[in-house]
Amino acid sequence: MKNFCFALFVFAFVLSITSCAETSNSSKETTSPADSVNYKLVWSDEFDGNSVDTTAWNFEIGGHGWGNHEQEYYQPANATVSDGNLIITGKKEDVQNSHYTSSRMTTKGKHEFLYGKIEARIKIPVGQGFWPAFWMLGANIDTIDWPACGEVDIMEHINTDSLLYGTLHWDNNGHMQSGDTLAYTPSDYHMYAVEWDSASIRWYLDGKQFHEVNILNGINSTSEFHKPFYLLLNLALGGDWPGQTIDNSKLPAKMFVDYVRVYRKE
Repeated sequence: MKNFCFALFVFAFVLSITSCAETSNSSKETTSPADSVNYKLVWSDEFDGNSVDTTAWNFEIGGHGWGNHEQEYYQPANATVSDGNLIITGKKEDVQNSHYTSSRMTTKGKHEFLYGKIEARIKIPVGQGFWPAFWMLGANIDTIDWPACGEVDIMEHINTDSLLYGTLHWDNNGHMQSGDTLAYTPSDYHMYAVEWDSASIRWYLDGKQFHEVNILNGINSTSEFHKPFYLLLNLALGGDWPGQTIDNSKLPAKMFVDYVRVYRKE
């Protein structure tokens, strides 16, 4: 009887250790937060393969500063998929006239959305000159240009700040914007999201709202936010906002994206 009890104890102990190990080794957040209860998933990329799904994503390529005097050359080679994550890597290397490389990806022409909850779980690199972002642009940008197309910055972070930036850009007889910040620990995984409907756009960090903009049609000329948008992910190096000093000691720098999900209200 004593031997049987001892064996039973060992079995239970091993089972509990195995269960804990399986939990700790999984980085993917598979459950929806409480504020997604009234939403239905309509599109996602879980990055469970071994390469970027080019039926869902485009690569923007070039090193012309991207309107912000950024220093990187964007190229597909800097975006990989491994262990359930998209990994965008910023590097110190020369390509054409640029001295840094990175990746910028969009769903333009492939997955575009009007209203809903747009969410991603991301771990960003922190360093001087780093500018990771998860954002949206109006799908009609090729015909009416920026900022008339509208821009929604779901997550931006610069340098070594401990601030999350959420910002709206639009045109009202000139560039207009509305933004807010939230203090947090940027180097951890976080869920960044907006909830967007015909009345407003609301920003969330890990399920908690920190900013809202009223976009009712006709108020402050925000009609651009009642048309489809596409998604973007990128890691810029240098630029007008973070400045042109880049901490090369922290390169290569990696931005991990666990998933991107889009929900629509039922």
